[in-house]
Amino acid sequence: MRIAVVDDDLQQTQLLARLGEDVGYRCEAFAEATPLLQPQMRQGFDLLLLDWQLPGLSGVELARQLRREGERMPIMMVTHRSDERDIVTALLAGVDDFIAKPVRPGELKARLLALLRRSYPQQTALQRVGRFSWQAASRTFYVDDEVVDLKPREFDLALCMFQKLGRLLSREYLMSRVWGLEPGLATRTVDTHISAIRSKLRLRPENGMRLSSVYGHGYRLEEVDAPGLEPASGA
Repeated sequence: MRIAVVDDDLQQTQLLARLGEDVGYRCEAFAEATPLLQPQMRQGFDLLLLDWQLPGLSGVELARQLRREGERMPIMMVTHRSDERDIVTALLAGVDDFIAKPVRPGELKARLLALLRRSYPQQTALQRVGRFSWQAASRTFYVDDEVVDLKPREFDLALCMFQKLGRLLSREYLMSRVWGLEPGLATRTVDTHISAIRSKLRLRPENGMRLSSVYGHGYRLEEVDAPGLEPASGA
């Protein structure tokens, strides 16, 4: 999972990113809120750590705009503002949790984990579709209940494809979601990893899954009828 940290104080962004990474998540820092208004930018993140006072668009204004657009990503406000009126304003704007600076590392990590558990309860459960199952918390994929050895990026890519089952996903989306738009990343990298998970997970029609390329658009993982398979249970 990936966290966007938005704060114009470099020391604060470094601290928050480190605390997020301490509990096992990848973090990317932003000095202003405006980039997160772009759906293509924010769809690669699972949680937003947000300061109130920012250049241009404030943190609370960003939260309000995201909720107005129907964005459900959990948001935690981390700010020097801490009186009751500010807390109420932030919560009414759509913020899910509020923590005052100076940050107490233990408290922030505990609140972060609690918010992620509430927002993504499926991450701690074993999910299953046909012959395929996975557990996000342990980063493990299974085929017919046998563990499949996947590299970290392969796991992230496979998880993304199964979570978006049936949807056409662009290379740009997958690059943002899995690699975080790393500088110099070649689109061929996505193709190579798609080939790897197709082979390792045996994503073939005879096993009830098809991972196909849609020329000029991206990839789609979809269920198909396969003789002898019981109906798949949804995740």
